[in-house]
Amino acid sequence: MDAAQPRPTGARLLEAVELARAAAVELAGADAVGGHEQAQGDDEHAATHFFAANQPGYRGWRWAVTVADGGPDTPVTVSETVLLPGPDALVAPPWVPWQDRVRAGDLGVGDLLPPDPDDERLVPGYLASDDPAVEEVAHEVGLGRPRVLSRYGRDLATERWRAGDRGPRAEMAKAAPSTCVTCAFYLPIAGSLRAAFGVCANEFAPADGAVVHAEYGCGAHSDVEPDTGPITPVAEVVYDDGVELEAR
Repeated sequence: MDAAQPRPTGARLLEAVELARAAAVELAGADAVGGHEQAQGDDEHAATHFFAANQPGYRGWRWAVTVADGGPDTPVTVSETVLLPGPDALVAPPWVPWQDRVRAGDLGVGDLLPPDPDDERLVPGYLASDDPAVEEVAHEVGLGRPRVLSRYGRDLATERWRAGDRGPRAEMAKAAPSTCVTCAFYLPIAGSLRAAFGVCANEFAPADGAVVHAEYGCGAHSDVEPDTGPITPVAEVVYDDGVELEAR
């Protein structure tokens, strides 16, 4: 056998089920240890036995008991006993650092959300932002802003708004009679995004006060005309079969 390859786990290790169970019971109690599920050879001198865990709230978890064999003249011993999640275990979601946990809509009244010092969406106000409207406001006397939106920041906003509920692919837009760009209530925003985005000013529209894509639309378009036709369809010829005619 190749010396680089691990030797098969001894039979004594794989057969030490009761020894492993006793170790799990000693740690967790008899009621917490279920049936034997698997014996896994770790290497030439160690194997791990898995038992179902019966604790409430630990669905799919298993007691893992590792046993060791020092040689033919030594007894099999227990190395460690731990509770591990199985393939179908209910486990906590992956850890997310606190600075990455905030999502759109999480900010409440009185909350503060300072931007990251290295936020790529922002650039210092004295740098060119590639948007004339932004630069004009940034350099106004007494109103200059320390940081302004970068091209990367505008690209992110463009992608987010276009793919959102006020974009051209929204269900409301698909059913609309026309698009926002031809609506009198559509107010284009300033700057380089003017050609694609604006704000809805129709108080009866679902997007009132929100940024909408020029190709978005709804049923409150300014050019929508009222339907003056009958509420129910009327047949061209109506027969009244409830009146009996006198025979001549």
